[in-house]
Amino acid sequence: MALTAPPGSSGAGRPYFDTKPKKYIISIGGGSIRQRICSVSMSSDKRSYRTPSATIHIVEADITGLEVDAIVNAANEVLLPGGGVCGAIHRAAGPELTHACKPLAPCPTGHARLTPAFNLPAQYVIHTVGPVWHGGDQGEAELLASCYRNSILLARQDGLRSIAFPAISTGIFGYPEDLAANITVSTLRNLIAAETALPQIYLCCFSASSRDFLQSALRSIRNVSGI
Repeated sequence: MALTAPPGSSGAGRPYFDTKPKKYIISIGGGSIRQRICSVSMSSDKRSYRTPSATIHIVEADITGLEVDAIVNAANEVLLPGGGVCGAIHRAAGPELTHACKPLAPCPTGHARLTPAFNLPAQYVIHTVGPVWHGGDQGEAELLASCYRNSILLARQDGLRSIAFPAISTGIFGYPEDLAANITVSTLRNLIAAETALPQIYLCCFSASSRDFLQSALRSIRNVSGI
């Protein structure tokens, strides 16, 4: 069953912005930690890629703490709690997330499913199943690209304004980080060029290596585009 964004979701659940810093901020208060994302201009910071339709931002953060309309879960086909980011998202969301996922399973590789986010700061979780790395000759690249395309189009379909991705398939699924970063950025660039009314896109890095590979991929786009 398709879910629709609740009234006011264009405001509630969107990232918090700050006009001065050019990196994410962690603010602590009221017994909780909220991670706020700051928008960065492509002309002054190589961590973003701006187009008339949407902007790709690179942030270093724990994805479970981001206040965006949707975070993406690097899920398994049965949509059950697993290791890595999948396990972290399920733990933070609470057991209701597992119950919500059950009727949506199985989810084939490259496809996406939407559930509420329950105890997470985000409003929704989009679950997508990335490919397991088998050396690169088993269609992994196209399946990984499909994860990003289908997740963003599902977010747009349900009226969401912002979406945050982890580095899909680069954990226990074994996808090389550098190759995954290139596919991620090129897929998003092509999608932004072809589509309109897309949500703002945040690529959430849990490690310095993931951040560096994504920044390198964005620099390549800037050079090719002449921006």
